[in-house]
Amino acid sequence: MAKSRGERGIPSPLAWVAGVGAVALGAGLGDLLAALIAPSSGPFVAVGGTLIDLAPPWAKDTAIALFGTADKFALIVGIALVVLVLAALAGWLEARRPPWGRVVVLAFGVLGAVIAMTRPNAGALSWLPSTFAGVAGAVALWWLIRRLRPDDAPVTGPAPPGTQTAPSRRSFLAWSAGAAAAGLLAAVAASAMRATDAALTAIRAVVLPTPAAKAPAVPATAELGIPGLATVITPNDEFYRIDTALVVPRVDPAEWSLRIHGMVAEEVVLTWDELLRLPLEESYTTLACVSNEVGGSLIGNARWLGYPMRELLARARPTPGADMVLSRSIDGFTASTPLEALTDDRNALLAVGMNGEPLPPEHGFPVRMVVPGLYGYVSATKWITELTVTTFAADEAYWTPRGWSERGPIKVQSRIDVPRRAQGLKAGDTVIAGVAWQQGVGIEAVEVQIDDGDWRPAELATAISDDTWVQWSLPWRAEAGDHLIRCRATNREGEVQTSERAHPAPDGASGWHERFITVFE
Repeated sequence: MAKSRGERGIPSPLAWVAGVGAVALGAGLGDLLAALIAPSSGPFVAVGGTLIDLAPPWAKDTAIALFGTADKFALIVGIALVVLVLAALAGWLEARRPPWGRVVVLAFGVLGAVIAMTRPNAGALSWLPSTFAGVAGAVALWWLIRRLRPDDAPVTGPAPPGTQTAPSRRSFLAWSAGAAAAGLLAAVAASAMRATDAALTAIRAVVLPTPAAKAPAVPATAELGIPGLATVITPNDEFYRIDTALVVPRVDPAEWSLRIHGMVAEEVVLTWDELLRLPLEESYTTLACVSNEVGGSLIGNARWLGYPMRELLARARPTPGADMVLSRSIDGFTASTPLEALTDDRNALLAVGMNGEPLPPEHGFPVRMVVPGLYGYVSATKWITELTVTTFAADEAYWTPRGWSERGPIKVQSRIDVPRRAQGLKAGDTVIAGVAWQQGVGIEAVEVQIDDGDWRPAELATAISDDTWVQWSLPWRAEAGDHLIRCRATNREGEVQTSERAHPAPDGASGWHERFITVFE
């Protein structure tokens, strides 16, 4: 007597392979469909974006500390590994208790669809890619398990003439590998489509206007030219990127607009063409992420082109009592910027250009905010579409309920760039060098301490402005052995960088940067 379908013995490893192949195919096809109709609603993107939103501050800090600007790639890899485990489980269930494997795959497709529809930038078809992925994965799983165990295949004894028999393991593995490969190719095709979409074509067509007010020339003495020392101007492709967007939003400038509303006397709507016709200004500003550890690299300096935020807000005329501007990105991210920081005389810009080029997509094309003196999480909104004039008491931004400070002023900081920790330094004359910053205040002095000795004054390069970092250096006759080097900065108001160590949360890291160096004979 033949065994029932749930009792037929299929080796678990083959069932796992079937599950992985089927789910890989479904996920890849779902991602490809998303690239065609709704780029931000792919299964991995929707789920990953929600995980980022739900992540507590300690998880965000840990991810950035471990992976830096590769934190999103690490998240995608982590999600993929979890999906592989669940896919293997679905294959095992389908082999042992059909149709529960298919039910699991379909359920995750439906869950992805629900998540996609609840994302801030969800569209009418955002549910479709994950649903399609679930259906395709379930059908593929059923088909692969059926190839492994046809319904009319005999369980024991020789097959009667004309009876269909189960294919060889080699054939089954080929089908499963083919399904996984097809899914991977679909995902690669989806990525290629995102990289060549209409929004990117629009970027290449953008010609920025000549600034009405150009930034002063960078002093020749601002760059010390020391190998290993961060350059005064950070190239666009080396500028750090930290945000909550798992996939970079693609915004067509022809369709972009900015709405200013809330506690204002007059609501203002600004289009891309209107923005470019305004007298744009250039300025150098150093941006820093609040997640930057002491001595970290999540900081960069660039020449920005944009329109002063104070002029835009003057059009809207904020009403008495307003003390905060809630900026919103196209992907739903929000930042709480003190109204004063956008209306005083600092170079707070609604920026369209970076180092003489249109903003790169990763840095906010077509329009972003740049505000000196504040950490990026409360000021540097990318892909901006909305400004709501409000109060800190009435509204809160993305990171505030997650335990972060609502205002985020920059702290005075300094960093050692050279000598590097493992560069194999030889005894003799060398140099200790780094950068220091407190945007909006400026740096007056930097001191260096070697092996707990006296603090020695470093030589400062010429700062571009108080809104940018400044390079510093100190000659050092290095002797063989192990050495501990520390640095500290003093701002133009006389405040000395504190030695008290603090983690980035809730309002930025603090403490002296120190580096252990081994000097060889």
